[in-house]
Amino acid sequence: MAFYTPLRYPGGKGKLAYYVKSLIEENNLHDGHYVEPYAGGAGVAIELLMQEYVRKIHINDIDPAVHGFWHSVLYETDELCRLINDTPVNMATWHEQKAIISDTINHSLLEIGFATFFLNRTNRSGILKAGVIGGKEQSGKWKLDVRYTKKNLLERITKIAAYESRIILHNKDTADLIKNLPADLHKNALVYLDPPYYIKGQDLYRNFYCHNDHIEIMLALSQSKILNWIVSYDNAEQIREIYRDFRKIEYSLQYSAQNKTVGEEVMIFSSKIKIPEIHLGKL
Repeated sequence: MAFYTPLRYPGGKGKLAYYVKSLIEENNLHDGHYVEPYAGGAGVAIELLMQEYVRKIHINDIDPAVHGFWHSVLYETDELCRLINDTPVNMATWHEQKAIISDTINHSLLEIGFATFFLNRTNRSGILKAGVIGGKEQSGKWKLDVRYTKKNLLERITKIAAYESRIILHNKDTADLIKNLPADLHKNALVYLDPPYYIKGQDLYRNFYCHNDHIEIMLALSQSKILNWIVSYDNAEQIREIYRDFRKIEYSLQYSAQNKTVGEEVMIFSSKIKIPEIHLGKL
């Protein structure tokens, strides 16, 4: 399995890329735009772009840490790569980057972007708010640099940066992004939303939702003129109720967060999108 994104991401949906490709084929959306309002690691978006399924991708994240990383990848590539290559991977650096993420307002996008990358690669399961791999005393079996393979990660970053002209970066609230998506994309774009999990979102993400936030996203989608959208969630009863008027498929997904466990998820479809016959089962 090829990895395109340099970020590890809790609940990352890279395994769903094959299904998103089938949606593009089924709905004749080749060479169009693909929009991820909750980009995170943007694994699906980058794979679709590099395999030429879509012409342009829109990656959005309201979290200043995630946005700072992607901004650094696209617009300060050399400086980011220099920091990754030259900065020691040790606990002193970890504490420095932790402080930056906790005070993003007083740091540059490059500083935030590197801090996001460093913590993502050195924290358990890539969770920015989690502890460091191996513990602060570094007494565990694995040390903090076990996922920090500089050569490979630098290659991924420089390859993504080469597509800069085909990547549109946003730092918006998701509801605002949906409401203001250009009219020419309403019919010819695929929008894939992967909101914070309903049940354990506050444990995994810096920005998590309350019940009404999930309702707001559903209303933004249902009231929009976007024809082709899908949403994936943890298979919570509350989510099934919020999206009760839409078609759904339940499936299983193996998570890497903390311990490898299999979680039940649900995919929700817009009323207009054509659902492929391909099986969405255990991933």
